[in-house]
Amino acid sequence: MRNHILTISFVALLAFAGGCNQKQDAVQTESGATEVNAAVNVTPEQLGELGAKIRKTPDRSGELLVEYGLTEKSFETEIRKVTEDPEASKRYAAAYKKASA
Repeated sequence: MRNHILTISFVALLAFAGGCNQKQDAVQTESGATEVNAAVNVTPEQLGELGAKIRKTPDRSGELLVEYGLTEKSFETEIRKVTEDPEASKRYAAAYKKASA
């Protein structure tokens, strides 16, 4: 049951992150191509805190993502990585719960 709740939380966060308008940082390369900056590595605990903050203040989601060095796409990617690792999922859930209190 707890795994189902955790999975539903992740899916909700992914859906929410996909619906947010976020300005992406881009860099112009010498060849003229535009390249999106890579995300900083974040821990499952940081993702849990971020997820809780976004849930509390969804209108600040873009600003919060930037604070963590993430874009919508990189946030989704990091969340997917966490969901694939049971230990990381537990760490995420604990941090999310703590930050939500």
